[in-house]
Amino acid sequence: MTARPDRSLPVVVALGSADPALVSGVLDGHCRFVPAPGDAELAVAAGAIVRADARVDQALLGKAPGLKVIARTGVGTDLVDVPAATARGIAVVITPGAGAAAAAEGAIGMALHLVKRFGPLTALVREGRWAERAGVGVGDLDGATLGVVGYGRIGQRTAALGAAFGMRVIAHDPVAEPPGDVPGDVQGADLGDLAARSDVITLHLPLNEQTRHLVGDAFLARVKPGAVLVNCGRGGLVDTDAVWRALASGRLSGVGLDVFDPEPPDSHPLYRHPDVVLTPHLMGLSRRATAATFTAAARGVLDVLCGREPQAVADPAWRTHRCTQGDHS
Repeated sequence: MTARPDRSLPVVVALGSADPALVSGVLDGHCRFVPAPGDAELAVAAGAIVRADARVDQALLGKAPGLKVIARTGVGTDLVDVPAATARGIAVVITPGAGAAAAAEGAIGMALHLVKRFGPLTALVREGRWAERAGVGVGDLDGATLGVVGYGRIGQRTAALGAAFGMRVIAHDPVAEPPGDVPGDVQGADLGDLAARSDVITLHLPLNEQTRHLVGDAFLARVKPGAVLVNCGRGGLVDTDAVWRALASGRLSGVGLDVFDPEPPDSHPLYRHPDVVLTPHLMGLSRRATAATFTAAARGVLDVLCGREPQAVADPAWRTHRCTQGDHS
């Protein structure tokens, strides 16, 4: 016989799909988790676990006047109105690090696919064009230069994987100063220098006004001819038309995209090019990473509801607003 939910516990809702099994180990006994909430559950919700594709705007916040914490599964808050949440004293918890290894593996995997020409070579074998194999130039990661744009957790992990393949690594972070403990074999570079020197360029940045269309015509004009571009950050980091022109002209030899603008993507000709590999914003969501991300999100919700300091919040100003309004958790 299934036990009845304890109605005295604070309600935590899912915004976007969430498997209750992924959060039960943290929330059970402390909160009542509602994976598919209606307006009635939103009206009494104290916390929310938010998937990447779920929008949290003023209208949603108005339906959930009791919210004290929103936990975003990941670090991007493009679809969350963080200032509005902060103004209401709602903590927007993020989960940095949980999917870093998976996202970095995805970035290197895309680079390997493109450099080793797996797509065209697969087509040769399938289509019985074996004799044409010598005409497909297969490249190497070993000895190539990897340019990592965005040197946070994912960027650092990508750099480490690239180095394990024998790549020289250079890094640039336009958002924050590189950490003081950058390994000696990772060189810092300005963005133009990175573009000119890199055989493979990977993007691992948040999207904001400073980084939108960071990769556009001006950046691509400086790119080393034949370079590979991989974007596992945010779709808006690249100007899709400019990338298409660079690929069509041969300036880029391959493009890997896990993220798009908009999502899901439109029918842009770039996405049909044989030297483009596409994944549906999933590289940071391997089975292990998904479990770790939801566990971290649930822990962040519980920390706030129990009056503890969460591991990471999108806007540190929340603490000031919480204190100003009074902490009733």
